[in-house]
Amino acid sequence: MQLDLLLVNADVLTMDPRRPAASGLGVLGGRIVALDEPDLPAAQTVDLGGRTVLPGFVDAHCHTTWFGLGLAEVDLSGCTSLDGLYAALERGMAQKPADEPWLMATGFYPGAVGGALPELDVLDRITGGTPLFVRHTSGHAAVVNSEALRRAGILDPGVPDPEGGRVGRDAAGRATGLVEETAQAVVQELFRPHPVEKIVAALDRATARYAAEGITTFAEAGVGGGWIGHNPSELLAYQRARESGALHARAQVMPVLDVLHGIGGLGGADDDVRGLDLGLRTGFGDDELMLGPVKVFVDGSLLGESAAVTEAFCGSGHSTGWFQDDPERMAAAVRAAYRAGWSVAAHAIGDRAIDFAIDVLEQCQRAHGRRRFPNRIEHASIVRPDQLPRLAAAGIVVTPQIGFLRPMAAQFRRLLGPERSDWTYRGRSFLDAGVRVAGSSDRPVADGDVLRSVQAWTDRLDGDGRRFGPAAERLGILEALAAHTCEAAKALGMGDRIGTLAPGKLADLVVLEENPLEVHRRGGSVEHIGIAATYRGGVATHRA
Repeated sequence: MQLDLLLVNADVLTMDPRRPAASGLGVLGGRIVALDEPDLPAAQTVDLGGRTVLPGFVDAHCHTTWFGLGLAEVDLSGCTSLDGLYAALERGMAQKPADEPWLMATGFYPGAVGGALPELDVLDRITGGTPLFVRHTSGHAAVVNSEALRRAGILDPGVPDPEGGRVGRDAAGRATGLVEETAQAVVQELFRPHPVEKIVAALDRATARYAAEGITTFAEAGVGGGWIGHNPSELLAYQRARESGALHARAQVMPVLDVLHGIGGLGGADDDVRGLDLGLRTGFGDDELMLGPVKVFVDGSLLGESAAVTEAFCGSGHSTGWFQDDPERMAAAVRAAYRAGWSVAAHAIGDRAIDFAIDVLEQCQRAHGRRRFPNRIEHASIVRPDQLPRLAAAGIVVTPQIGFLRPMAAQFRRLLGPERSDWTYRGRSFLDAGVRVAGSSDRPVADGDVLRSVQAWTDRLDGDGRRFGPAAERLGILEALAAHTCEAAKALGMGDRIGTLAPGKLADLVVLEENPLEVHRRGGSVEHIGIAATYRGGVATHRA
């Protein structure tokens, strides 16, 4: 027998407690067939010179199409003043192709520019008659110009807000350019759907970056509809990307609850069933491209103060955020999807939204049992102590984004105060309660670099070097690595195929220049470790 690939002289961290380390591994047919250095010939032998091999990183919650589109739009993420933002938009206007009808920008974070919003008059001067869409880094709000507001029919005073959203207005009722939550979709419908070919190009750009960062599998958290979708046929774009070689990582895509509809043929009360045609549901597909859980937006964002909380945000005039839809209607839709065989990923940031998500997921599981693909709460940002045992007992996986702390911790403290800050983006208390934690980025909302997130789990430092929350919430280095490998794989229902390095598993690997356990032991920062190579199914997707 001849192996396809043999890695030798390696420091292999398998993330499998039954066999935690090895000196190499052999690959045949895209799978690991041997650990250490088997006495077998190989079509390709790579001497790693003592470099460290880990399972390929898994991002359990990101927005890949959005990220890829943003790589070709005006980037505002580095702007630290409104003048800098205006200058970036002016450059964008000067460089915009003549046949592109909109000016699109991404990465706007008000906290980076002193909390201010761009002035509508200035945006209008820069853009003239060209409509503008500036996406907030949270994804839950955008800033647009008067031309975009006019085309959307929401420029004039007195136009009602859509359910689950809000149009920012001044004291006289005039629109300010801010559109929040579902109000974004009113503007987005003017330039969507994005052409399938444009989405394929975005996936190519985005997943090439993933490969360069050691990411071999990701979950796309919302396709097909709602304010997060880009095309009703978004899955087709993923298929074309795969067929053309433009998909550089394994993908699990979550359709949003909005795109499910009544289906028949399952017996019983068909009006209580919601799915996709032909009975498609969670798990359909293969190891390269698969349908994941259905995504439901329960509430909004923490930074936008639209997360549903039980106690008002500090200094917000008693705002407790809001649900994205009528709670009873949402609960009925989730139950109908679960009955059709869908697992559920509930976006819930505030503790009031988390109460709702736990309640409805418990109802689903009592009625129809648990799924092989676990139910999840996306973000699980503000989790009260009494909610921890309920999450554990229900087997609900959480996907908190530790990468939010560096850029956003100061805002969290301001909005939540000290007690609730201690409940926010938990780590150790999740594990101690028996709650599974899947590492994720929410990219492009936050930095998607996995090693940076691993470091953040172990130090929990904000951008000023201050620790956020109790020191006891920090994870150990091995636990942090597990969150982004084996635990994230289990959250995707793929723990039997990826996430650890063992014979029979898919040969998804990342080769690091140094061993993160040793770097951490020496007091160094693992985020500075270089990525030497990434392999998916034993085939290199990136080499430094």
